[in-house]
Amino acid sequence: MINQHINQYGKRLYGLCLTLCASSTEADDLYQETWLKVVKNISQYDTAKEFEPWLTQICVNTYRNTLRRIARSPIFNGFSSNEEKDAAIESVSSAPPKDYSVLHEAIDRLPEKLRVTIILFYFRDMDLKSTAKVLGIPVGTVKSRLSKSKKLLKEALKNESDIPF
Repeated sequence: MINQHINQYGKRLYGLCLTLCASSTEADDLYQETWLKVVKNISQYDTAKEFEPWLTQICVNTYRNTLRRIARSPIFNGFSSNEEKDAAIESVSSAPPKDYSVLHEAIDRLPEKLRVTIILFYFRDMDLKSTAKVLGIPVGTVKSRLSKSKKLLKEALKNESDIPF
């Protein structure tokens, strides 16, 4: 049964992992962790509901847990500022060259809660209700985050002439 789900949803899930993560290595890890959690928790899946939102929620929660674990790591708490921490992470990371457009770079600079909301709503084609369910927030909060994200992106990209608003 899991193989059928992997065949049906694997590519879309991996696309989400790539969108959430800074590198393909991190995306690979997230993809594998998500499927491991699916296998472990498949008995909790309600077959009366759609599988993909459940799978997406597991992926997003796994991603969030990874961010929390990194933030609590003693390695990252010895820095005097976020800029110093970011510089150290970038110097250690062996991320492949980025192939993002200007828009994707602007999205990557958004605060995490806004970025994840944008990714789910626009890049995963989830509706407001599904996005709210995956994030565990009210629909109104999703709308608010999308609005704020658009304003921030419009400001960040105001000098780009080839991106229509």
